[in-house]
Amino acid sequence: MVRFIAGRSRTGPATIVALVAALTLTACGGGAQPAPAAPKTEAKRPEATKPAASPAAASPAASPAVASPAASPAAAASPAVSPVAAASPAASPAAAASPVAAKPSVALPPPVPLNSLRGTVTIDGSSTVFPVTEAMAEEFQKAAGGNVRVTVGISGTGGGFQKFCNNEIDISDASRPISAREIEACRANGIQFVELPVAFDGLSVLVSPRNTFIDCMKVSELKKMWEPAAQGTITRWNQIRPEWPDQEFRLYGAGSDSGTFDYFTDAINGREKASRGDYTGSEDDNVLVQGISTDPNALGYFGYAYYVENQDRLKLVAIDAEQGGGCVPPSPESITGGTYRPLSRPIFVYAKRASLDKPEVREFLRFYLDPQNAERYIGQVGYIPFPAQTYQLGLQRLNDAQVGTVFTGGSTQGVRLDDLFGRPPGLP
Repeated sequence: MVRFIAGRSRTGPATIVALVAALTLTACGGGAQPAPAAPKTEAKRPEATKPAASPAAASPAASPAVASPAASPAAAASPAVSPVAAASPAASPAAAASPVAAKPSVALPPPVPLNSLRGTVTIDGSSTVFPVTEAMAEEFQKAAGGNVRVTVGISGTGGGFQKFCNNEIDISDASRPISAREIEACRANGIQFVELPVAFDGLSVLVSPRNTFIDCMKVSELKKMWEPAAQGTITRWNQIRPEWPDQEFRLYGAGSDSGTFDYFTDAINGREKASRGDYTGSEDDNVLVQGISTDPNALGYFGYAYYVENQDRLKLVAIDAEQGGGCVPPSPESITGGTYRPLSRPIFVYAKRASLDKPEVREFLRFYLDPQNAERYIGQVGYIPFPAQTYQLGLQRLNDAQVGTVFTGGSTQGVRLDDLFGRPPGLP
């Protein structure tokens, strides 16, 4: 499914934006206040494909917030990663082994005025990353005077990488790092890529507000419910916890092409893609929201932003990692601070190196990683922006066209901010 981004309305509770601002100020030791959030509206992601608009009211000039942070590779240099990283869990095995450094790439040209841009930017991939990319695409189209069209598809992280490595799109949205198999597929087709982390997410477990008996679940209870051996045998609430009702539950979760599916199965069941199959799966999180919200015996999981967007229809389940921290619900503080375990994770966009030779693609990504834009729009859609200096590191990686990954094709469990930019990317 491909969506032409225009006329989107967003929700994002003021509390999210305020908490994000407080976290960023704490991590960075002060700094400018974020721009005011857009007014709250009732936002539901559009279900039908629609053509891109050319906003008549868009400013013809380049946005000052875009050009200044990415003015040159030198300007993108930044201080060390914020103290927020120190609170995060230890780095995962996926981030521990360094890939082989990639060959140096030619740095990108300096920024150009946004009103000089023309063309199309094609994006596909994760439904989890979709709300962030949707927000950035709409605002970028306005800033470019309606002369650039940005299309955003939702085929799941795996589906997005398949199109990306087949040279069909410019950018791939991903809720996990690129896998070793996907790296090989890209290599076979001569596709180089730049890996750009964009935000934190807390994968959330949800039930209907009409469910009165679940407030917290242990990781071991989730595993008992979701592991492959549970299929056809574990079907009733009292099989999970004896005091729960003797009623059949219904499960909702990410489809098998989703990075969210890969992450959840690894974090809960101990192995990627290890899951029972008798549940309702979809790469479209709105389908999951609808199913869970209307059924008191439903339980499911998806990204935190979709809970924020639909919190009047859903009930969060706190998670007990069984490591002495007790029950912790996802929130901007717990996700960024590393106490919401094991379901906190970074999310990414991957840029095709050849596409960065197109001005409209590289200026869109500079807009995306601009710290002021990130703080404003990522918070509005319910995800947790990085501190400003982390986005400066991302801009430096983009401007220097540093190809490759800092991961080795494994999980991002326990990954810290300094794991994302602590060493040059490379290829396994």
